[in-house]
Amino acid sequence: MVIDLHTHSSESDGTDSPADLVRAASLAGLDAVAITDHDTAAGWAEAEAALPSGLRLVRGAELSCSSADGYGHTITVHLLAYLYDPTHAMLMKEQSRLREERRQRLQKMAEMMQADGFPIDPVDLMSRLPFDAPAGRPHLAQALIRAGVVTSVDEAFATFLTGGQYYVGRTDTPVERAIEMITEAGGVTVLAHPFARSRGPVVAPSVVRSLAAAGLFGVEVDHPDHDQETRRSLRSLADSLGLIVTGSSDYHGTNKTVRLGAETTAPEMLDALAERATGCKILVG
Repeated sequence: MVIDLHTHSSESDGTDSPADLVRAASLAGLDAVAITDHDTAAGWAEAEAALPSGLRLVRGAELSCSSADGYGHTITVHLLAYLYDPTHAMLMKEQSRLREERRQRLQKMAEMMQADGFPIDPVDLMSRLPFDAPAGRPHLAQALIRAGVVTSVDEAFATFLTGGQYYVGRTDTPVERAIEMITEAGGVTVLAHPFARSRGPVVAPSVVRSLAAAGLFGVEVDHPDHDQETRRSLRSLADSLGLIVTGSSDYHGTNKTVRLGAETTAPEMLDALAERATGCKILVG
């Protein structure tokens, strides 16, 4: 089986609609795909309705969380949440807060750029987002591309959107609380690309041990931003803690160059994930 457990649709910062995402997954030869948009389950129903015959759909989300890094600082980490009950009251409240803060953050960044003379229209930018969708910096990157300021998403991030005068922070969910909420909602959690140093600061191995004790179920080992040595050390750590290991493309459509199925998960790991979850089931087209 070819299994990709981390992808994004246009309901967050991908470019494929949820329906196009599952169709693309089938055409790419995948047997199972997870839809993991940022802080939302909004794409689940559309993906289910368009699910091609034989394709398994793992419903999930990627949660932005704050965490101690093990070196005396607090950083942002990403938590993949799978097969949870999206109607769980506390989880719905927190995801709604995160989505609203993301929208406010994006609009503020766009307004600051416009005030400095960039050909960016914050009203047009926000009007292009689906209702109540998480708003991410890739949306502003696309606006900069349309305006001719940059030629790619990578250039937009490298030049303007990672730190610097136009960067606006956000208040993320503490990662231990996120693990607790997802577990209460019947789901399972996997720490996304935990040692991807090219993305910025990462957690120490001691933090992964602490999260495992708090209920973390797995770690994403095979990811485009992990080199081979990183994968070996992370896999060894996961094995020592009894965590499952997953592999995923982190596909974003044309916002990134990574293809669906570029990294994959072993079938027995998906089986373990499905056996633990009680919030919802894997769907089969």
